[in-house]
Amino acid sequence: MFGAGGGTSSYREIEETDVILLWGSNARETHPIFFHHVLKGIRNGAKLYVIDPRRTSSAQWADTWLGLDVGSDICLANAMAREMIHSGLANEKFIRHATSGFDAYRACVEKYALERAELETGVPAEVIRQTAHAYAKAKRAQICWTLGITEHHNAVDNVLALVNLALLTGHVGRYGSGVNPLRGQNNVQGGGDMGAIPDRLPGFQNVENAELRAKFERAYGAKIDPKRGLHLSEMFEAMERDELTTLYVLGENPIDSEADRHRAVKLISGLEFLVVQDLFYTKTAELAHVILPGSAGWCETEGTVTSSERRVQRVRAAVPLPDDVRDDMEIIYELAKRFGRNWGKPDAQAIWNELRSLSPMHAGMSYKRLEELGGIQWPCYDESHPGELYLHSRLWREPLIGPRAPFSVVEFEPPVDELNEEYPIRLTTGRHLDSYNTGEQSRRFPSPLRRAATLDLSLEDGKRYKVCEGEQVRVSSRRGSVLAPVRFDPGLRPGLAFLAVHFHDEIATNDLTIDAVDPKSGTSEFKATAIRIEKCVENSSGPAPDRG
Repeated sequence: MFGAGGGTSSYREIEETDVILLWGSNARETHPIFFHHVLKGIRNGAKLYVIDPRRTSSAQWADTWLGLDVGSDICLANAMAREMIHSGLANEKFIRHATSGFDAYRACVEKYALERAELETGVPAEVIRQTAHAYAKAKRAQICWTLGITEHHNAVDNVLALVNLALLTGHVGRYGSGVNPLRGQNNVQGGGDMGAIPDRLPGFQNVENAELRAKFERAYGAKIDPKRGLHLSEMFEAMERDELTTLYVLGENPIDSEADRHRAVKLISGLEFLVVQDLFYTKTAELAHVILPGSAGWCETEGTVTSSERRVQRVRAAVPLPDDVRDDMEIIYELAKRFGRNWGKPDAQAIWNELRSLSPMHAGMSYKRLEELGGIQWPCYDESHPGELYLHSRLWREPLIGPRAPFSVVEFEPPVDELNEEYPIRLTTGRHLDSYNTGEQSRRFPSPLRRAATLDLSLEDGKRYKVCEGEQVRVSSRRGSVLAPVRFDPGLRPGLAFLAVHFHDEIATNDLTIDAVDPKSGTSEFKATAIRIEKCVENSSGPAPDRG
């Protein structure tokens, strides 16, 4: 939308804004460091609106919780936009000066009256109206989101719907206002910045641009394929067509992390050659032909990481590598040597300086400056540049510099996995504070904080299915079934269930989830699965206790 793949604001700004829309994110558990900044903002007077199907621990801090139905985010955002337009709250000056496509967007959202939105989302019309007015009238406002927005079959459209709200109100390009994806894992932002995206070279430079490609070819002394590569979902599709027969997996565990786990196991098992480079012996590594023991990035290696606020920081080795393990960088250098390319001695600072020479947005970030300043936010164009605290201030300049920010016409589509009499419960997935992704790191040590693997239900559904807390049930979708003990969660509404993604040895959550993929992002719809729940025969048949 804006030409750069990163959040527009700094963490400091969340402490000094007026309204925060935390959308599809339980940041209290999944981004706890960031949420400390949110709490400071609340103490400084900010109003927090949490938009999430579950009344999460984040929602407990909110002024208003909008408990929408899973997958109805676009309908809610479009209804908020229509209300702003009809109430004269759109920032017409900013729209005329800095945006394009407003007329088509206004025509699109006209269909999303508050009454329709209440029916589609489950959020009362008056609550939608109040939230729209609060966001539009705020002097400074932030929208922050995570996987509750992006793990859907229409993930990109979900994001565009939120960006539309910022463009409609002018809440972008100024201190305290912005749109911010909170990255799901450490250094995800850095991975994209370094070119781990199918159509981008480091610094988000388009691989299909011949001039940009030539710059890298001169530096690398090699030709670069001008065609975009495949993202992960496209790789699995290529496996099905026997067009991809070899896979090199670094620090990833797709057997446990991919939706429709049965399909992932089948396709990865059928590869001619699988290499896994990782810290632990994962489920994916069990299928590998070659395993390369990798290093622990946060304590055994040198380099940099980039946070959700685009801040690049130094990482230093704190402990030596075990005798039988090599640094990941050294492994890649050695493989290059075996392929006939001698890159010399692995050196993290030399690699970083090569990046700086090729990526304008990193050019001013020497190791010395990163250490002296405690990190720098990109873009940082030279060694006199402090880095950009917030992005897109150009949208407010007279005359406007660069292209206009486009509105996007996006329509509401319900989840792919439909509810019916056979599968009447909506399952959504997520994370716990005490665990991390597929659990390969976080479950290998004891923790007094760790929650057990459970199927979380509302008390009303417990009574409906006549199950007690702790009782085992069979959970089935159109793809598979698992056994899980029940836990009652007062933050869940009837008809909504929750499973964490960390406990595949106990509950293989992704045996249930659907691999309906957003064609624009390649992300599967982890957040919206249709399931049924059945009492196990060996369980007692007593009713659920009444917990008030």
